[in-house]
Amino acid sequence: MRQPRVVLVSGLSGSGKSTAMAALEDLSFYCVDNLPAQLIPQFLELCAKATPPIENTALAVDTREAPFLQKLPEVVSQLRDTGTQVEVIFLDCANDALLTRYRETRRVHPLSPGGDVEEGVARERALLGDVAALADFAIDTSALNVHQLKELVVQHVSGSVRPTVVNLLSFGFRYETPRSAELLFDVRFLPNPYFEEGLRAQTGNEPEVARYVLDTDRGRAFTERLTGLVDFLLPLYDREGKAYLTIGIGCTGGRHRSVAITNALATHLRERDREVNVEHRDMERGK
Repeated sequence: MRQPRVVLVSGLSGSGKSTAMAALEDLSFYCVDNLPAQLIPQFLELCAKATPPIENTALAVDTREAPFLQKLPEVVSQLRDTGTQVEVIFLDCANDALLTRYRETRRVHPLSPGGDVEEGVARERALLGDVAALADFAIDTSALNVHQLKELVVQHVSGSVRPTVVNLLSFGFRYETPRSAELLFDVRFLPNPYFEEGLRAQTGNEPEVARYVLDTDRGRAFTERLTGLVDFLLPLYDREGKAYLTIGIGCTGGRHRSVAITNALATHLRERDREVNVEHRDMERGK
């Protein structure tokens, strides 16, 4: 088993800790919020005993743990002495930017329940001073949007931008449009194998059906434009830090045309080393 890796995320309230933790969760880190520092070693022992062992964990540390914060430097030192990879990411933010964020969201600062945000920020800076000094990577989020912050965290932890994973879903419109699809394409204009007696009982997974759908002027033209559009969009989603993109491709019954197009798009993307998941939701219905 590899040495466990722990990323501690701390910073001022409103600086983007939730966004940073979401980025780490997308990188398959096991994420825990608000764990007292003294319990971190025991928690990591439980992770090591899990089946399979949990090797990558991310822990959010903030002033809700104020009674335990003074122990954090000691805990970090102890973990490093045991060979655990510990990284501390600290998120800072200018006071005026924090005030704007609190004003826009109308949230109460956790250290100033009476509503004086400036006072709460000042108290929090003082409490987090020792944690900030531990930081291996400090990020000023004052001028960053959520996508930029997420990208910075991913780049720091993984060494590169994690490519967006593509989920391809074929379906039949007669069985309801999938709500999970972020991009949706209707391919009912393509030649329909259902009306060919020798193809009706087969599916779009069969080479004969796929050729019937794809090897036409209309099929080739659509496939070329679809793959071109997806090739254009995916690098943009990569840079945005989008973890998953779900593309729905539908025909009438979800058995022939949508399956063939989905498979063709999956092959195209895999040839370009893109991680792709394929589900043919309705292919076995209506046999």
